[in-house]
Amino acid sequence: MSGFVEKPVPVEVPGLTHLHTGKVRDLYRTESGDLVMVASDRVSAYDWVLPTEIPGKGRILTQMSLWWFERLADLVPCHVLSDTPPPGAPSDWAGRTLVCRALDMVPVECVARGYLTGSGLAEYRVDGTVCGVELPGGLVDGSRLEEPIFTPATKAEVGEHDENVSYEAVAARHGEELAAELRRLTLAIYTRGREIAEERGIILADTKFEFGRDDEGGLVLADEVLTPDSSRFWPADSWVPGRPQPSYDKQYIRDWLTSPASGWDRAADTPPPPLPAEVVEHTRATYVTAFERLTGRSVDAG
Repeated sequence: MSGFVEKPVPVEVPGLTHLHTGKVRDLYRTESGDLVMVASDRVSAYDWVLPTEIPGKGRILTQMSLWWFERLADLVPCHVLSDTPPPGAPSDWAGRTLVCRALDMVPVECVARGYLTGSGLAEYRVDGTVCGVELPGGLVDGSRLEEPIFTPATKAEVGEHDENVSYEAVAARHGEELAAELRRLTLAIYTRGREIAEERGIILADTKFEFGRDDEGGLVLADEVLTPDSSRFWPADSWVPGRPQPSYDKQYIRDWLTSPASGWDRAADTPPPPLPAEVVEHTRATYVTAFERLTGRSVDAG
Protein backbone atom coordinates (compact mmCIF):
# COMPACT_ATOMS: atom_id res chain seq x y z
CA MET A 1 0.00 0.00 0.00
CA SER A 2 0.97 3.68 -0.09
CA GLY A 3 -0.38 6.98 1.19
CA PHE A 4 0.75 8.85 4.29
CA VAL A 5 3.83 7.67 6.17
CA GLU A 6 2.53 9.73 9.10
CA LYS A 7 -0.95 11.18 8.54
CA PRO A 8 -1.22 14.63 10.13
CA VAL A 9 -3.91 15.52 12.64
CA PRO A 10 -6.15 18.30 11.26
CA VAL A 11 -5.94 21.68 12.95
CA GLU A 12 -9.19 22.64 14.65
CA VAL A 13 -10.35 26.20 13.97
CA PRO A 14 -13.61 27.67 15.34
CA GLY A 15 -16.16 28.09 12.56
CA LEU A 16 -14.38 25.70 10.18
CA THR A 17 -15.25 22.09 9.40
CA HIS A 18 -12.37 19.91 8.28
CA LEU A 19 -13.27 18.10 5.03
CA HIS A 20 -10.14 16.46 3.70
CA THR A 21 -6.41 16.02 4.19
CA GLY A 22 -4.68 15.75 0.82
CA LYS A 23 -1.11 15.09 -0.18
CA VAL A 24 -0.24 18.75 0.28
CA ARG A 25 -3.42 20.68 1.09
CA ASP A 26 -5.94 20.58 3.93
CA LEU A 27 -9.49 21.51 3.03
CA TYR A 28 -12.07 23.13 5.34
CA ARG A 29 -15.58 24.54 4.93
CA THR A 30 -16.72 27.81 6.47
CA GLU A 31 -20.14 28.28 8.04
CA SER A 32 -21.19 30.24 4.94
CA GLY A 33 -20.23 27.34 2.65
CA ASP A 34 -16.98 28.66 1.21
CA LEU A 35 -13.89 26.44 1.14
CA VAL A 36 -10.59 27.14 2.88
CA MET A 37 -7.55 25.53 1.27
CA VAL A 38 -4.33 25.48 3.31
CA ALA A 39 -1.11 24.42 1.59
CA SER A 40 1.22 22.55 3.93
CA ASP A 41 4.94 21.93 3.54
CA ARG A 42 4.31 18.24 2.89
CA VAL A 43 5.88 16.62 -0.15
CA SER A 44 4.92 13.41 -1.94
CA ALA A 45 6.79 11.02 -4.19
CA TYR A 46 5.87 7.66 -5.72
CA ASP A 47 2.36 7.98 -4.24
CA TRP A 48 3.71 8.35 -0.69
CA VAL A 49 3.39 11.50 1.40
CA LEU A 50 6.84 11.61 2.95
CA PRO A 51 7.56 12.02 6.67
CA THR A 52 9.87 15.02 6.00
CA GLU A 53 8.57 18.47 5.05
CA ILE A 54 10.16 21.11 2.81
CA PRO A 55 10.16 24.38 4.83
CA GLY A 56 8.17 27.16 3.18
CA LYS A 57 6.93 25.00 0.31
CA GLY A 58 3.23 25.61 1.00
CA ARG A 59 3.68 29.36 0.97
CA ILE A 60 5.67 29.23 -2.28
CA LEU A 61 2.99 27.14 -3.99
CA THR A 62 0.19 29.42 -2.81
CA GLN A 63 1.90 32.66 -3.80
CA MET A 64 2.90 31.25 -7.19
CA SER A 65 -0.68 30.12 -7.87
CA LEU A 66 -1.99 33.59 -7.00
CA TRP A 67 0.58 35.15 -9.35
CA TRP A 68 -0.53 32.89 -12.19
CA PHE A 69 -4.26 33.29 -11.51
CA GLU A 70 -3.82 37.03 -12.14
CA ARG A 71 -2.16 36.37 -15.50
CA LEU A 72 -4.81 33.91 -16.63
CA ALA A 73 -7.88 35.88 -15.58
CA ASP A 74 -8.82 36.83 -19.15
CA LEU A 75 -8.81 33.16 -20.19
CA VAL A 76 -10.78 31.57 -17.35
CA PRO A 77 -12.14 32.62 -13.93
CA CYS A 78 -10.53 31.09 -10.83
CA HIS A 79 -12.01 29.89 -7.56
CA VAL A 80 -10.15 32.30 -5.24
CA LEU A 81 -12.21 34.70 -3.12
CA SER A 82 -9.50 35.83 -0.69
CA ASP A 83 -6.00 34.98 0.52
CA THR A 84 -6.74 36.20 4.05
CA PRO A 85 -6.98 33.36 6.61
CA PRO A 86 -10.30 33.12 8.46
CA PRO A 87 -10.58 34.57 11.98
CA GLY A 88 -9.06 32.28 14.59
CA ALA A 89 -6.76 30.52 12.13
CA PRO A 90 -3.19 29.74 13.28
CA SER A 91 -0.63 32.42 12.50
CA ASP A 92 1.32 30.05 10.25
CA TRP A 93 -1.64 29.89 7.84
CA ALA A 94 -0.68 33.36 6.60
CA GLY A 95 0.59 33.27 3.02
CA ARG A 96 -0.47 29.67 2.47
CA THR A 97 -4.27 29.96 2.68
CA LEU A 98 -6.89 30.52 -0.02
CA VAL A 99 -10.59 31.06 0.66
CA CYS A 100 -12.40 29.73 -2.40
CA ARG A 101 -15.78 29.25 -3.98
CA ALA A 102 -17.27 25.80 -3.56
CA LEU A 103 -17.47 24.15 -6.98
CA ASP A 104 -18.80 20.95 -8.47
CA MET A 105 -15.40 19.51 -9.34
CA VAL A 106 -14.85 17.74 -12.65
CA PRO A 107 -13.10 14.42 -11.84
CA VAL A 108 -10.49 14.77 -14.60
CA GLU A 109 -6.83 15.75 -14.36
CA CYS A 110 -6.46 18.04 -17.36
CA VAL A 111 -2.89 17.56 -18.56
CA ALA A 112 -1.15 19.54 -21.29
CA ARG A 113 2.16 18.42 -22.75
CA GLY A 114 4.44 20.50 -24.93
CA TYR A 115 7.45 18.23 -24.51
CA LEU A 116 7.73 14.47 -24.35
CA THR A 117 8.87 12.98 -21.05
CA GLY A 118 7.63 11.04 -18.02
CA SER A 119 4.64 8.74 -18.44
CA GLY A 120 4.01 10.22 -21.89
CA LEU A 121 7.45 9.12 -23.06
CA ALA A 122 6.92 5.63 -21.63
CA GLU A 123 3.66 5.24 -23.54
CA TYR A 124 5.15 6.69 -26.74
CA ARG A 125 7.98 4.15 -26.66
CA VAL A 126 5.42 1.34 -26.68
CA ASP A 127 3.05 2.40 -29.47
CA GLY A 128 3.96 5.90 -30.68
CA THR A 129 1.02 7.57 -28.96
CA VAL A 130 0.22 9.47 -25.76
CA CYS A 131 -3.33 9.05 -24.46
CA GLY A 132 -4.42 8.06 -27.96
CA VAL A 133 -2.72 11.03 -29.64
CA GLU A 134 -0.42 9.86 -32.44
CA LEU A 135 3.01 11.49 -32.48
CA PRO A 136 5.76 11.51 -35.13
CA GLY A 137 8.46 8.86 -35.02
CA GLY A 138 11.97 9.48 -33.74
CA LEU A 139 11.09 11.52 -30.66
CA VAL A 140 13.28 11.20 -27.56
CA ASP A 141 13.16 12.19 -23.90
CA GLY A 142 12.73 15.98 -23.83
CA SER A 143 11.65 16.41 -27.46
CA ARG A 144 9.51 19.49 -28.12
CA LEU A 145 6.20 18.57 -29.71
CA GLU A 146 5.04 20.34 -32.86
CA GLU A 147 1.87 21.40 -31.02
CA PRO A 148 0.89 20.97 -27.36
CA ILE A 149 -1.41 18.02 -26.73
CA PHE A 150 -4.22 17.38 -24.26
CA THR A 151 -3.60 14.13 -22.36
CA PRO A 152 -6.17 13.76 -19.55
CA ALA A 153 -6.00 11.42 -16.58
CA THR A 154 -8.36 10.13 -13.95
CA LYS A 155 -8.06 11.83 -10.56
CA ALA A 156 -6.84 9.39 -7.91
CA GLU A 157 -7.20 9.34 -4.14
CA VAL A 158 -4.19 9.78 -1.81
CA GLY A 159 -1.97 6.72 -2.16
CA GLU A 160 -3.29 5.84 -5.61
CA HIS A 161 -1.92 6.76 -9.00
CA ASP A 162 -3.61 8.87 -11.67
CA GLU A 163 -4.31 6.85 -14.81
CA ASN A 164 -3.84 8.37 -18.27
CA VAL A 165 -6.92 8.12 -20.47
CA SER A 166 -7.85 9.23 -23.97
CA TYR A 167 -9.86 12.29 -24.94
CA GLU A 168 -12.51 9.90 -26.27
CA ALA A 169 -12.79 8.27 -22.84
CA VAL A 170 -13.42 11.66 -21.23
CA ALA A 171 -16.03 12.49 -23.86
CA ALA A 172 -17.76 9.14 -23.39
CA ARG A 173 -17.97 9.59 -19.63
CA HIS A 174 -18.64 13.33 -19.34
CA GLY A 175 -20.02 14.34 -22.73
CA GLU A 176 -18.44 15.74 -25.88
CA GLU A 177 -19.25 19.36 -25.01
CA LEU A 178 -17.50 19.27 -21.64
CA ALA A 179 -14.53 17.28 -22.98
CA ALA A 180 -14.02 19.79 -25.78
CA GLU A 181 -14.16 22.74 -23.40
CA LEU A 182 -11.72 21.08 -20.99
CA ARG A 183 -9.30 20.52 -23.86
CA ARG A 184 -9.67 24.06 -25.16
CA LEU A 185 -9.10 25.68 -21.78
CA THR A 186 -6.23 23.35 -20.86
CA LEU A 187 -4.31 24.10 -24.05
CA ALA A 188 -5.05 27.84 -23.86
CA ILE A 189 -3.77 28.07 -20.28
CA TYR A 190 -0.73 25.94 -21.05
CA THR A 191 0.13 28.10 -24.08
CA ARG A 192 -0.12 31.30 -22.03
CA GLY A 193 1.98 29.77 -19.26
CA ARG A 194 4.61 28.51 -21.66
CA GLU A 195 4.96 31.90 -23.33
CA ILE A 196 5.41 33.67 -20.00
CA ALA A 197 7.87 31.07 -18.74
CA GLU A 198 9.94 31.21 -21.92
CA GLU A 199 10.34 34.97 -21.49
CA ARG A 200 12.00 34.16 -18.17
CA GLY A 201 14.31 31.44 -19.47
CA ILE A 202 12.16 28.52 -18.29
CA ILE A 203 10.60 25.70 -20.30
CA LEU A 204 7.13 24.59 -19.20
CA ALA A 205 7.32 20.97 -20.35
CA ASP A 206 3.93 19.85 -19.11
CA THR A 207 1.37 20.69 -16.46
CA LYS A 208 -2.01 19.67 -15.07
CA PHE A 209 -5.11 21.64 -14.14
CA GLU A 210 -8.33 21.00 -12.25
CA PHE A 211 -11.68 22.59 -13.09
CA GLY A 212 -15.02 22.81 -11.38
CA ARG A 213 -18.45 24.10 -12.34
CA ASP A 214 -19.97 27.13 -10.65
CA ASP A 215 -23.68 27.57 -9.88
CA GLU A 216 -24.33 28.65 -13.48
CA GLY A 217 -22.50 25.65 -14.91
CA GLY A 218 -19.47 27.58 -16.12
CA LEU A 219 -16.00 26.11 -15.78
CA VAL A 220 -13.70 27.63 -13.15
CA LEU A 221 -9.98 26.99 -12.66
CA ALA A 222 -9.40 25.47 -9.22
CA ASP A 223 -6.76 24.03 -6.89
CA GLU A 224 -3.20 25.15 -7.74
CA VAL A 225 -1.93 26.31 -11.10
CA LEU A 226 1.48 26.20 -12.82
CA THR A 227 3.50 25.39 -9.71
CA PRO A 228 6.49 23.01 -9.43
CA ASP A 229 4.12 20.46 -7.84
CA SER A 230 1.74 20.46 -10.81
CA SER A 231 4.21 21.18 -13.63
CA ARG A 232 7.60 20.29 -15.05
CA PHE A 233 9.77 23.40 -15.29
CA TRP A 234 13.17 23.09 -16.97
CA PRO A 235 15.93 25.71 -17.29
CA ALA A 236 15.93 26.62 -20.99
CA ASP A 237 19.70 27.01 -21.17
CA SER A 238 20.19 23.38 -20.06
CA TRP A 239 17.65 21.75 -22.38
CA VAL A 240 19.18 18.90 -24.39
CA PRO A 241 16.75 16.38 -25.92
CA GLY A 242 17.71 12.75 -25.51
CA ARG A 243 18.27 12.71 -21.77
CA PRO A 244 16.44 13.61 -18.54
CA GLN A 245 16.38 17.39 -18.04
CA PRO A 246 17.39 19.34 -14.93
CA SER A 247 14.15 20.49 -13.32
CA TYR A 248 12.67 22.93 -10.83
CA ASP A 249 10.63 20.41 -8.87
CA LYS A 250 10.94 17.41 -6.57
CA GLN A 251 12.85 15.21 -8.99
CA TYR A 252 15.88 15.40 -6.68
CA ILE A 253 13.76 13.68 -4.00
CA ARG A 254 12.68 10.93 -6.41
CA ASP A 255 16.29 10.37 -7.47
CA TRP A 256 17.47 10.10 -3.87
CA LEU A 257 14.67 7.73 -2.87
CA THR A 258 15.55 5.33 -5.69
CA SER A 259 19.31 5.55 -5.08
CA PRO A 260 21.31 3.14 -2.87
CA ALA A 261 21.83 6.03 -0.42
CA SER A 262 18.19 5.90 0.74
CA GLY A 263 18.15 2.17 1.42
CA TRP A 264 14.51 2.11 0.30
CA ASP A 265 13.13 -0.70 -1.81
CA ARG A 266 10.24 0.83 -3.71
CA ALA A 267 9.03 -2.58 -4.87
CA ALA A 268 8.76 -3.85 -1.29
CA ASP A 269 5.86 -1.46 -0.59
CA THR A 270 7.40 -0.30 2.68
CA PRO A 271 7.21 3.39 3.69
CA PRO A 272 10.06 5.56 2.38
CA PRO A 273 12.58 6.90 4.90
CA PRO A 274 12.94 10.49 6.15
CA LEU A 275 14.84 12.82 3.84
CA PRO A 276 18.35 13.95 4.83
CA ALA A 277 19.00 17.67 5.34
CA GLU A 278 20.94 17.98 2.09
CA VAL A 279 18.00 16.68 0.05
CA VAL A 280 15.59 18.99 1.87
CA GLU A 281 17.80 22.04 1.29
CA HIS A 282 18.37 21.23 -2.38
CA THR A 283 14.65 20.69 -3.00
CA ARG A 284 13.69 23.91 -1.24
CA ALA A 285 16.24 25.77 -3.38
CA THR A 286 14.62 24.49 -6.59
CA TYR A 287 11.19 25.73 -5.47
CA VAL A 288 12.65 29.11 -4.50
CA THR A 289 14.45 29.42 -7.84
CA ALA A 290 11.33 28.58 -9.82
CA PHE A 291 9.27 31.12 -7.88
CA GLU A 292 11.82 33.93 -8.12
CA ARG A 293 12.70 33.41 -11.80
CA LEU A 294 9.06 33.29 -12.83
CA THR A 295 7.61 36.07 -10.70
CA GLY A 296 10.62 38.37 -10.36
CA ARG A 297 9.89 38.52 -6.63
CA SER A 298 11.87 37.19 -3.70
CA VAL A 299 10.28 34.45 -1.62
CA ASP A 300 10.64 36.59 1.49
CA ALA A 301 8.75 39.46 -0.16
CA GLY A 302 6.02 37.14 -1.46
